[in-house]
Amino acid sequence: MSVLSPELYAKEAALEARLRRAGKVLVAFSGGVDSSYLALAASRALGDAALAVTAVSPSYPESHRRIAEEVVSRFAIAHRFVDTHEMERPGYRANGPERCYHCKSELFEVLGRLRDQLGFDAVAYGVNLDDTGDFRPGHRAAEERGVLSPFLDAALGKAEIRALSRAADLPTADLPASACLASRIPYGTEVTRERLAQVEEAEERLRGLGFRQLRVRHHGVVARVEIAPDELPRALDPEAARAIVAALKPLGFRYVALDLEGYRMGALNEVLPAKPRS
Repeated sequence: MSVLSPELYAKEAALEARLRRAGKVLVAFSGGVDSSYLALAASRALGDAALAVTAVSPSYPESHRRIAEEVVSRFAIAHRFVDTHEMERPGYRANGPERCYHCKSELFEVLGRLRDQLGFDAVAYGVNLDDTGDFRPGHRAAEERGVLSPFLDAALGKAEIRALSRAADLPTADLPASACLASRIPYGTEVTRERLAQVEEAEERLRGLGFRQLRVRHHGVVARVEIAPDELPRALDPEAARAIVAALKPLGFRYVALDLEGYRMGALNEVLPAKPRS
């Protein structure tokens, strides 16, 4: 088990104290690194007064569902699934730069209704300090609906959350960064169930080839594959390149392109003009 620094122990204590002050808390839980640790921290701090809630929709990968189920089973975290319907929101399907705002609005409205039905006091989600350095319209949706961001209150960043997760023996501690499937579709291209399914299957196939940190960006007939820089040399090997093409073309892509810059978070935001973070 990892040994934490006194500073990180203090932040962990501050996080749990913040959760206790909130009362009965629903945690938005995707099965990713951040939400898994937040769900565990809430369960430890609040016991039966905490409930992890996973939203299911076409943009939520089945692989994330499997991880979420593993986490709640292993750590006996109270949990339930709910359906969200962001695909019914025109602003979400249109896929402008505010897509995440519409998605998170749907999520937090569903969780808000569940909070009220179950007699809970608050909804919390796992945004952390590092997230504030990227374009995050979803955080505005959270603020508008009074959703708590306990990691920000405790000044916790991604590396610290990973360290706390390792100390807790969470299987998510070293998972690659993740995001909803719609983040693979360029702004201005409509989000459809078919495109989301293409992306999900394409990424599953690449993981089946042994690649770990990746994204398949959907550019119509072109699949633009981003692979972590330390994995790029293997992807550039002719035999591996042929395997990538053979895996993705049957899904309906006419061309398969390997992005030589490799995977980087928020790559599709590179087309946006500079603007204040939100």
